[in-house]
Amino acid sequence: MNSASKTNSELRKRRHARVRSIVKGTPERPRLAVYKSNRFVSAQLIDDTAGKTIAAAHGREFKGAQSVQARAVGETIAKKAKAAGITAIVFDRGGYRYGGQVKTLADAAREGGLVF
Repeated sequence: MNSASKTNSELRKRRHARVRSIVKGTPERPRLAVYKSNRFVSAQLIDDTAGKTIAAAHGREFKGAQSVQARAVGETIAKKAKAAGITAIVFDRGGYRYGGQVKTLADAAREGGLVF
């Protein structure tokens, strides 16, 4: 099967696997994983060494357009990270392009005090 016959989700999963082979979360510097669906965007702070989610935020908790949801999720995840004593993270864009909702979420998390 060539790349022309693969679906967008299959291609995204391949990109995500490529990114995940490099990006690892630790207790001192957890991984900020981003996921987008057609309606919502969500983010999790993950400690890969323990295999645990430290904090999570989901767009369905907020009203408005997807970009508004992404900004709110970024701000919320930054607040939860600060409450857990985390200031530095590694960013996992989940195989998505760094633009639009992903960039908005990342910028909001940076403004909230997280260092990538």
